Amino acid sequence: MAATKHKVQTAKIHVKKGDFVMVISGKDAGKKGKVIDVMRKKGRVIVEKANIIKRHTKPSQSMPQGGIVSKEAPMASSNVMLYCQECNSVTRAGVQVTENGKVRVCKKCGVNLPDKH
Repeated sequence: MAATKHKVQTAKIHVKKGDFVMVISGKDAGKKGKVIDVMRKKGRVIVEKANIIKRHTKPSQSMPQGGIVSKEAPMASSNVMLYCQECNSVTRAGVQVTENGKVRVCKKCGVNLPDKH
């Protein structure tokens, strides 16, 4: 049998690291925060101060005491939506071509969405 190479599927995610988003579904619906990390292969994002879990850690050299640590867990990228701080609402991102290249803009108010916050 011939060995076949499988192409790893990566999800097209509508948010980038550093975007300001609002959680639109789940236990943290309505919370706003910055995207800390994007996991394209799994289709998930980590948003600061949202989807907080408790992790029981063993004592280690970096944390000699051990104990219970609260941290953000990944959530599905479909549960978050871009948040425009100019019009104070969730929005979709449109693309506008300028002389400098492509720029993401708010579909509702037309203001440029910043790349990094």
